[in-house]
Order: sequence, then C-alpha cells, then structure tokens
Amino acid sequence: MIIAVDVYYEENQAKSVGVIFQSWEDSKPLDVIVSYTENPHEYEPGFFYKRELPCIRELLKLTDLNQIHTIVVDGYVYLNNEKKPGLGHYVYTAFSGKIPVIGVAKSAFHDNEAFVKKIYRGNSSKPLYITSIGMELAVAAEHIQSMYGEYRFPHLLKLLDKQTKEARL
Repeated sequence: MIIAVDVYYEENQAKSVGVIFQSWEDSKPLDVIVSYTENPHEYEPGFFYKRELPCIRELLKLTDLNQIHTIVVDGYVYLNNEKKPGLGHYVYTAFSGKIPVIGVAKSAFHDNEAFVKKIYRGNSSKPLYITSIGMELAVAAEHIQSMYGEYRFPHLLKLLDKQTKEARL
C-alpha cells in the first residue's frame, strides 16, 4: 500500500492526515487516517522537518507500516543541489530507510535542480516538482504522473489536501 501524508496547523494543534491507497492509478482511497498533535514544535525557517516529522510519526502509528511500500510527502526530499535534507529525507531516515519516500512540491526552490524532476499533468503549464529517496527519481516521477486525475494535482493528493484542512469535528 501507499500512504500520502500532510499536516495542517491551527493555533496550538496540528492535524495530520494520511490517505492510503493500493495502486498509483486508484481513484478512491482504501482508508483515510487522522491524528492530532497538541502544541507542535514552532516553525523554524530552514528546519521545517522539526515541526512536521513528529506529527507524521504519530500519524503512521495508526497504520501497519509492514503493509506500506511508499510514503508520499507534501514537500521535498532534498532542498538543494548539495542534497541538503528536506522533510522527505527525514521521514525516510525516521523509518530506518526501509520505506521509499516521494516528495511532491508545487513550487520550485532556488539551486535545486539536480535531484528534482518536473512533471506536467493535465493541461497545466505549471509543473509539480518530484524528489525521492529509496527509489529512482524517474520511477517516482512516473508514479506521480500515473496517478488518477486529469489536473495538475493528482486526485488523491487533492483529497488529502482537502481532508487535512477540514475543521475538526
């Protein structure tokens, strides 16, 4: 199975959501999991992972990691051409490098072309920026390219974004 994860912050709480699906072409998730973290780490410029990683770790406790073969994060695996670690890299190492991670970002970083593959989906002239660890970059880009949906952002990742930003019931 594949899990795409994202975190949304409000006041003193973080909402983490995971959309679990079986194959890249799936139009519907198998499951959507949610966890809440009270008083998450404050945002530190250049250290985004310190805020996001603990929330993702808590979320992933709600699933059987032995069944997960890929994690998709909203962001980058590498932040520059010197392989400065980004969120995806920290997620990969947090799970002992056993689960490949694909980073999907909507905007480019300066000095970050060497380990990034741009893909264009649908009729969009704006690319998605793909990075990966534990999996060849070309394969990771093919996976995201093949995801269901006719628009720039794949349907299940759009669903993830929507679920993450929904208010807590």
